[in-house]
Amino acid sequence: MKTYCIGLSVTYHDSALAIVDAAGDVLFAEATERFLQNKRALNAEPDQLFRIPELLETYCPDPGAITVASNWRKRRPLYESLMSRLGLLSAPGLLKDGIKRLRSPLGNYQLHHMMACQHNSIRRAGLNLVRILRERYPHCKIRFANYDHHLTHAAAACYGSPFEEAACAVIDSFGERGAMAFYRYRDGRLEPLYEARGAGTASLGLYYMKITELCGFDWLKGEEWKVMGLAPYGRLNEALYALLQSTITLDGFEARHQGKKIFDRIDRLDVFKHKQQDPIELAADLAFTGQRFFAETVNRLLTHLQHVTQSDNLALAGGCALNSSNNGRITQETPFRQVYVPSAPADDGCALGAAWLAHHDAHPAPPSPKAIQTPYTGSVIAEEAIDRLLRFNRSLTIEHLPESICEAAAQRLAEGRLVGWLQGRAEFGPRALGNRSILADPRFAETQDLINEKIKFRETFRPFAPSILHEFGTDYFEHYQESPYMDKTLKIRETMRGRIAAVCHVDGTGRLQTVKQEWNPRFYRLIDCFRQVTGVPVLLNTSFNVMGKPLAHSLEDAIALFLTTGLDILVVNDYLIGKPRDA
Repeated sequence: MKTYCIGLSVTYHDSALAIVDAAGDVLFAEATERFLQNKRALNAEPDQLFRIPELLETYCPDPGAITVASNWRKRRPLYESLMSRLGLLSAPGLLKDGIKRLRSPLGNYQLHHMMACQHNSIRRAGLNLVRILRERYPHCKIRFANYDHHLTHAAAACYGSPFEEAACAVIDSFGERGAMAFYRYRDGRLEPLYEARGAGTASLGLYYMKITELCGFDWLKGEEWKVMGLAPYGRLNEALYALLQSTITLDGFEARHQGKKIFDRIDRLDVFKHKQQDPIELAADLAFTGQRFFAETVNRLLTHLQHVTQSDNLALAGGCALNSSNNGRITQETPFRQVYVPSAPADDGCALGAAWLAHHDAHPAPPSPKAIQTPYTGSVIAEEAIDRLLRFNRSLTIEHLPESICEAAAQRLAEGRLVGWLQGRAEFGPRALGNRSILADPRFAETQDLINEKIKFRETFRPFAPSILHEFGTDYFEHYQESPYMDKTLKIRETMRGRIAAVCHVDGTGRLQTVKQEWNPRFYRLIDCFRQVTGVPVLLNTSFNVMGKPLAHSLEDAIALFLTTGLDILVVNDYLIGKPRDA
């Protein structure tokens, strides 16, 4: 009898599904947005009705027992339950006035909308999966488990890390009772140290969302990335910085709103949108100031965590762990010596955390020491799709190069071609790590503008990542740390900035991806081939998508993007594909 744990992230945004076998190994993990090709998949179930049969057939053959685990407690917090009974978590309810204001930088209607979406997502959890299981596997035993939201974040970080012991911090916008939780991880167990709760607790995630809004971006679309990219162009706004500091007080792990003037202070944040200043310059200053406030506050919390746990190792999760700008500075600004951030630290990663928690409940023995969790756990490009392309293509040039695809692609990259690179299984998490990537020669600064203009169709201030062979990391970066999932931004050595100008941000940093042969042999080989041609062990790497869309999921997605952007070459597995003008 084969047993599996299927984890569902049923958060209303960034839903995902993960499958773990009886040994605790990850068979599949992917965000719903990929299959739907709908960025963030807002209000979409992770167990899509027409996708589940294929996933079960592929990854759960002949199931005898399945545990369906979700990342939220079924029993909802008192305030949410009360608002639901009063009808405030409905469309007409969002219009009602006279409701006591919540202590938050966001408005009540925004918070109630999030609660309503979350409430509905939890109620629908597993409906599609259970229906298909009952119809196709009537003898399979099914049990259910639901876990505290922050605990699933912590499990995704700690169980996927290389650490046998660590401190763990979860910082996001909200959980069941608050926006932060801290744990001690040892012998495969997560010991809670502190969880924020109560109306007076502050949420750093919500504050970053507010900064995103002040800069003119949309946090519902996940545009916090833009704040990080824009921040290095700005300067400190002393008035905003002082105001942000006055809204939150820290005492150990506690981040709280204090004083009767809190609402006046929060209201004054909106004043900064209307300052008499150049809009772009103002947005840059707001981004710089908001990022500094966020980073200093997070690192004070992490410093306290290290003093409590006395651990050198930090596992970091929650949406705020996507702030790579600060992640790269943690070992310099706190006592922690090693930092692990999972490939999917936001709510999509909770699907894997829930599955692992269900597995550990059934197998409580401490796990064996292991390497870090591979991020390549998503879908593959269907062979039949490639066969159809080969059969019916009448315009594209297609070469089959099973023995020399890396050498051929490296040569074209060195000639300045922009290359789409699709290999093997898709990455789990928001970043392309060499399997669903757009790649380019990093040596020339103008390449950055070229890609933003011809392919990504996005703002010019947003940087691209350097993917670097691990053994050259210290040559190119100050305070080099492994960054397997493109999770840390580090200073590029001044002597190297001109050599990789296309991936050097305005402040001299790069959000790097460490590439090792044992982690991704083909991507490693490609970069090494490029190094042999150019002397540079780095490629510019960005996600295979255009702005506002998720990473390409199918071959059809990839071909459409290839033909409607300025990409020169598309490489799919062993096939090198060119446009008609290259014939």
